Amino acid sequence: MPEYRLLDTDEAEHPGDEFEEVEIEDTEADRIARKRDREFNEFRKRIKDTEQFKVEDSVFDDATFGALYKLVQDGHIVAFGGPISTGKEANVYTALGDEDTEVAVKVYRINASDFTDMRGYLDGDPRFQGIGSDKKKVVLAWVRKEFANLSRARQAGVLVPEPIAVERNVLVMEYLGTEEGRAKRLSEVNLENPETAYEVVAEYMRRLHDAGLVHGDLSEYNLVVHGDHIYVIDLGQAVTVHHPNAEEFLDRDCENVAAFFGRQGHDVTADELKSYIVGEDGEDEF
Repeated sequence: MPEYRLLDTDEAEHPGDEFEEVEIEDTEADRIARKRDREFNEFRKRIKDTEQFKVEDSVFDDATFGALYKLVQDGHIVAFGGPISTGKEANVYTALGDEDTEVAVKVYRINASDFTDMRGYLDGDPRFQGIGSDKKKVVLAWVRKEFANLSRARQAGVLVPEPIAVERNVLVMEYLGTEEGRAKRLSEVNLENPETAYEVVAEYMRRLHDAGLVHGDLSEYNLVVHGDHIYVIDLGQAVTVHHPNAEEFLDRDCENVAAFFGRQGHDVTADELKSYIVGEDGEDEF
């Protein structure tokens, strides 16, 4: 029976500064795309002609090809695989990374992303003050925000995909899956011990909060089982506790998580979960 082991806190470094500045200016990918030399054009054509990569015009502009080209040059991507998932904001693909490890490549859409929804999570975050209403900058900020949030979550002792590299609108991270496919969401598995799973998720939420973060969209759809462990995914929208809507987002996360585990037969309320997360219960057991 899975125990859903927590990451030991002594394995994690102290969380980083929550006001760490995130760079949103043009990257090397933009410069590569503007230059468009022979090698870049050959790379661009090869990727566009690769059937398993399923290139879509709404996802891949020249600067996105430039980002992929730079990530290949830097050794973060060796060979491309097929799609894992497609969504309104991003497509995710498998790829072969450094030292023959399989990685996930998340490509955010510049043109098709939901600009309004993204601004709702970025506005009020002290890391992104003054980015204005430029859609490209908003999407690039979002991608760097996800990389920064993943890094801080791991430092806080939360199991999330390891962030490997970010370039423009492309994020490379640890692939959670096997030869049979991606890791299953909690919504897709039969939980043999929901009480233990709940304790792990609640502790993750508490550790995120202690590190100055609120997930903002937590539910059974972005909690996955990989091996015997539960991982948190999709941290692009996570905000700092100083965000004006942080408490509203935390309340929603608590309601979603409590409702899911309630359906699994574990009696818990959103208020009880929130009290544990913010420390009102001290060190009490569940």
